[in-house]
Amino acid sequence: MPRRLTGFTPSGHLHLGNHIGAVRPIVAEQSADTVVFVSDLHALTLDHDPAEVRARTLEFVTLLLASGADPDACLVFVQSHVPQHTELHYLLECTTGYGEASRMIQFKEKSRRQEHVRLSLLTYPVLMAADILLHDTEEVPVGADQSQHVELARDVAIRFNGRYGPTFTVPRAVNPPVAARIMDLADPTSKMSKSASTTGVLRMLDEPEVLRRTVMRAVTDADGEVAFDPARKPGVSNLLTVLAACTGDEPARLAGRFDRYGELKTAVADAVVATLDPIRERYRELEKDPGYVRTVLRDGARRARERAGARVDAAREAIGLLPG
Repeated sequence: MPRRLTGFTPSGHLHLGNHIGAVRPIVAEQSADTVVFVSDLHALTLDHDPAEVRARTLEFVTLLLASGADPDACLVFVQSHVPQHTELHYLLECTTGYGEASRMIQFKEKSRRQEHVRLSLLTYPVLMAADILLHDTEEVPVGADQSQHVELARDVAIRFNGRYGPTFTVPRAVNPPVAARIMDLADPTSKMSKSASTTGVLRMLDEPEVLRRTVMRAVTDADGEVAFDPARKPGVSNLLTVLAACTGDEPARLAGRFDRYGELKTAVADAVVATLDPIRERYRELEKDPGYVRTVLRDGARRARERAGARVDAAREAIGLLPG
């Protein structure tokens, strides 16, 4: 297995799309070459509530464990607990151009919406590159909206290796299958989002009755035909995609089993509850034992620091710093 790295920024709420597209693949393939971390430093690029960042960081880690991430099989840690991430960040800034950072699509979009733009919003893609390169990552599972950041990590690694000698593994982006794209049930033309305030998000910690209500209110259309046709029937197709993701079947084949939208929505609601309810229950159990989660994080940070130290030392030497 190639070494894979997946990060979760602790803002908003993890939802079914995150579970299907990111969490479930981690659990299915976890090994010593699986690196999973909560990127709490990335949450500081925008205006935030410090208590909220801490709470979400702990929540996300606990949800990962509740979903089946095994800290004995893979590496699980919090980004800020491993200072080599920020040290390598600065070294990589010294090999990254301002133009490269300012061309990032997310920087352009988010900076337009803010009166006070934090410098970290400009430079955090370089921190993301440090996250990736620090752990000799070979593959980074990302959606299309994050591929540009992996390309920056590739460019920086290639440039650093060319100027200062072979130091970093050059990563590649791995895009999840189209079927893993879960759209907002209230707006099926938009991807389900952690930060969305719409009524169409299926959050991993929602109670079963909330999940059912969200599904039953999902947008469909007026003709009543159950068919998998994302272009013509995005709402119905999204429901079929959700059902397929939860059951392991194919959306087009599932469409033939239903004559009415009500039947489809009931089946989707049942499948979503069956998928998420055991995770929520396990989360509540782990919540009662915060000492266990803290122990997992301490051990994960220790192991990550040991692994990352050699890579930072190599980068320091290559770029010209005097050993301490």
